[in-house]
Amino acid sequence: MSYSCFADYYDGLTEDVDYAAKAEYFLELCRRFSHEPGLTLDLACGTGSFMLELKKRNIDVMGADMSSDMLTQAQMKLCEAGESALLICCMMQELELPEKADTCVCTLDSINHITSEKELEKAFSHICGSLSDDGLFIFDANTVYKHREILGDNCFIMDYPEVFCAWQNNYDPDTNEVMITLDFFEPQGKKYIRSGEQFPERAYTHEQMKKLLGSAGLEIAGIFDDMSFDPPAADSQREIYVVRKRNNNE
Repeated sequence: MSYSCFADYYDGLTEDVDYAAKAEYFLELCRRFSHEPGLTLDLACGTGSFMLELKKRNIDVMGADMSSDMLTQAQMKLCEAGESALLICCMMQELELPEKADTCVCTLDSINHITSEKELEKAFSHICGSLSDDGLFIFDANTVYKHREILGDNCFIMDYPEVFCAWQNNYDPDTNEVMITLDFFEPQGKKYIRSGEQFPERAYTHEQMKKLLGSAGLEIAGIFDDMSFDPPAADSQREIYVVRKRNNNE
C-alpha cells in the first residue's frame, strides 16, 4: 500500500477533521496523565496537518509515515507555514528514531490499517522501543461496532469541487476487517480522470489490544470515547487509548 492516490486527495476528504481541537485534546490528555509532551512523534502523520497544529502550540514534533507521497505533502505544508520537522519514511513495524521520543501520538485510525495481530504486536514493540522510559503513547482506533454497523458492506459518496469519490466496503464479520475501495474522479475540462486506492482496515477488541500491547511491553493507562474523557459506550465509533511503558520493577 503506497497511498499515492490517496495522498493527492487526503486533505480534501478529511476537511471536516478539526485538527486544532484534536491538538488541544491531545495536550489535555497529557495534562490529565501528568505528562509533558516533550519530543513528540506524530506516527502515521499523513500530510502533516496535525503536526502543524502541534507546532503552533510550541511542541517539538517529528513525523513518520509509510507513504513518501504523504510525506511530500507534509513537507510542503510545513514549508508554506514557515516550519520544519524531521520526517521519517517507514512502516510502524520498522520504526526507528534517531533519539527516544517522550510522546508518540497516532491519529485517524491509522492503527486499524495493520490487520495482522503479529504485525500489530511488532509495531507496538517498535513504538515501545522508541519511547523514553516515562513515555506516553496515545492513539485512536475504530471500534468493532463501527466496522460492523457503520462501515459494514456499505457504500459512500463524497462529492467535492476538486474530486468525486466513490467509497465501497466489503466487511468480514469473522475478522472485523473491512476492505475499502476508493475510486477518485478528478474533473479536467470536460473529462474526469479516474484513479483508485484499495486497502484493508481491521477493528480490535479491548481484550485483543490489551494482549498485543502487553506483549510489546506496554500497558493501558486509560481508554476514552472519542474526543472526550468519558469511558467508551457500546456504540462508540472511535476510542482513544492512553498507553505507558510497563514498569517491570513493580
